[in-house]
Amino acid sequence: MSANQVALWYLAASAFFILALKGLSHPESARRGNLFGMIGMAIAIVVTLALVARGNLGMIVLAIAIGGTIGAIVARRVEMTQMPELVAAMHSLVGMAAVLIAIAAVYNPSAFGIADPMPVGNRLELFIGSFVGAITFSGSVIAFGKLAGLGKHFRLFSSAPVVFQGQHLLNLLLALAMIGFGVWFFLSGKEGQWLPFIVMLAIAFVLGVLIIIPIGGADMPVVISMLNSYSGWAAAGIGFSLSNPMLIIAGALVGSSGAILSYIMCKAMNRSFFNVILGGFGAAEGAAAAGGEQRAVKSGSPEDAAYLMANADSVIIVPGYGLAVSRAQHAVKELTDKLIEKGVSVKYAVHPVAGRMPGHMNVLLAEAEVPYDLVFEMEDINSEFGTADVALVLGANDVVNPLALKPGSPIYGMPILDAYKAKTVIVNKRSMATGYAGLDNELFYMDRTMMVFGDAKKVVEEMVKAIH
Repeated sequence: MSANQVALWYLAASAFFILALKGLSHPESARRGNLFGMIGMAIAIVVTLALVARGNLGMIVLAIAIGGTIGAIVARRVEMTQMPELVAAMHSLVGMAAVLIAIAAVYNPSAFGIADPMPVGNRLELFIGSFVGAITFSGSVIAFGKLAGLGKHFRLFSSAPVVFQGQHLLNLLLALAMIGFGVWFFLSGKEGQWLPFIVMLAIAFVLGVLIIIPIGGADMPVVISMLNSYSGWAAAGIGFSLSNPMLIIAGALVGSSGAILSYIMCKAMNRSFFNVILGGFGAAEGAAAAGGEQRAVKSGSPEDAAYLMANADSVIIVPGYGLAVSRAQHAVKELTDKLIEKGVSVKYAVHPVAGRMPGHMNVLLAEAEVPYDLVFEMEDINSEFGTADVALVLGANDVVNPLALKPGSPIYGMPILDAYKAKTVIVNKRSMATGYAGLDNELFYMDRTMMVFGDAKKVVEEMVKAIH
């Protein structure tokens, strides 16, 4: 295959990747976007295989078959509630792949078409790609542990921020040391390159851990998109080193889209973008979320809730992570259909960070075939809560907490869904446990709020039965 043919096929694959991002920007076109992405990746893999056809192609195909089989098995078995952990795990693999490629390139540059001894330009690109990859790997492992609830086994995986005195100073010193050893590697000759390179990677792995541990569970959606961005930039950096335009383009697309999504998530949570990407820099060291004392709440049955909704003119449903855990999306769709049959206006309000990753609730609702025209983003639906007869909150917590409006609150300034403005608020939760932010929710104690305790799927199914 000639260089021109390779460039043409890589350009075609890049075009499919761009179309994939465009398709994934809206639920209606998401399936088509996924298809475009798969076609683009298939083209990129086939062309790359053609480039190395004279090498040990059998081993490469075997590795692809093993990886593809494992990926297919994991994808079929993973639950929707485990999707955030899966995404974090995939990010870690991308980061480690960048590190391993960098190590191989330093060990044998000629195998990658790089001059030996390695030019300084390639050294710089390998330095950037490898340290970003190392940070992505270890940071993603910590994010996986936090999302998987492994904090009860190992404190570093705690969903609460893990902070200690002098943490930011330590991170700064490690970052400077990492850059220093990277410069040493950049300026060193072939004989003395391994020591600074290995030390730089070791520091980067440690830094990845320290950057993520002070970020609490409530900020995990931002961390997911941030690590997605890191993995893209790592791939792009390695692509420059290997003079591979496909890696450069794909990495740049992933890196830039992840960075934009991180910014959107930070804005939705009233977080500083730079504070988050620097591992919570500027947050109070040793701060802990405050809990609330035992307080009385009004509770009711699913039948009571069904009566209120069936006799309402308008109902706004707020889905949260509790809905995902109980797999209640299909029951909620059935409830929606019954209410609409009775002439009730039903809409869904989705917070940008509802669930545990961006778009989590949108995917759940799409899986249950909830019409897209009933699903509204926060900025489009918030003005309607004040006139809604009923707000049905299913497993959501922090994203509807009025404490965000109270100066001095740990989540002060975080944009929330204004469910508290509805004439009647029905909240379904398993218990009075706090959300990821570890804060009591003032919404639960309001006079016009009725708590309905129990598994979301069972509770909603009973609501459906009670509506005649």
